Amino acid sequence: MRDLEGQWALVTGASSGFGVDFAHLLAARGANVVLAARSVEPMDKLAIELQARHGVRTHVVGIDLARPGAGTALHDRLAAAGITVDVLINNAGYGVYGEFLSQPLDRTLDMMQLNMLSLTELTHVFARAMTARGRGHILLVASIGGYQATPTYAAYSATKAYVLLFGEALHEELKPRGVTVTVLSPGITATRFLDVSGQKPTLYQRLVMMRSRPVALTGLKALYSGRASIVPGWLNALTAWSNRLMPRVVQRRVAFALMKN
Repeated sequence: MRDLEGQWALVTGASSGFGVDFAHLLAARGANVVLAARSVEPMDKLAIELQARHGVRTHVVGIDLARPGAGTALHDRLAAAGITVDVLINNAGYGVYGEFLSQPLDRTLDMMQLNMLSLTELTHVFARAMTARGRGHILLVASIGGYQATPTYAAYSATKAYVLLFGEALHEELKPRGVTVTVLSPGITATRFLDVSGQKPTLYQRLVMMRSRPVALTGLKALYSGRASIVPGWLNALTAWSNRLMPRVVQRRVAFALMKN
C-alpha cells in the first residue's frame, strides 16, 4: 500500500526505538522521511536502508530537540530545503527512573523540556502550516504512565499526562481544519527506554513487554483512522481503563510496587 506516495513525514527521535519503526512503516507506504535526532550516524544508516528497501527520499537532520527553539529551527531548515511536512511523528522523549530527589535536577528539567515544551513547539509550528493547507496528520507519543501518578517516574509520568491531555484537546480543535491529531500511549516496550532511564527491567515489565514495531503500527493505524488516542495491547488498555474505577491512592501505590526492582 503506497497511499502516502510523495508526502513527507517527519520522525523525531529517529535514531533508535520507535523512531526507526515509524520511519520504516511510513516509508513502506511511500512517504519520504525526514529523520531528526542528535545522533546522526545511526540515522544516516537508516536513511540508506529506507532508500534501498522502499525507494523513497530521505533527509537527515542532526539536532538537539531538547534545546529551546529547536522546533522552530527545524521547521525553518526544512522549509529552506523545500520540504513540506505532511505527517509529524512527535516521538522524541525519554524517562528518568528513581526517586525524584535522587535525580540531578538538570537532567529532569532537560527531560521536561524535550517531552513537553519541544513537543509543543514542534506541534505548533508544523500544525500552523498544515491548517493553512487544510490537511495533515500529527502523532504524539505519550505513555501509559500518563494515566496515573507513578512513583520513581514522577516527573516523567507527569510529562506524559501533559502530552495525553494536550493531544486529545488538539484532536478536537484541529479536526475541523483538516488536521488529525492522535496520541499513542505505549506500555513498557522493547526499546532503549529502560537503558536510558536507568532502570533494570522488573519481573512485571518482562512479562508485559511488547515489541516496538506492532506498537508503532497500532499508532499509525489509529492516526489514519482518525482516533483521538490509543493504548496498544489489551493488557495496557485494561490497565488504563481500570484506573478510572480505582481510587487514586490505590493507583499510585500499585504503580510504586510494580516499578520497584
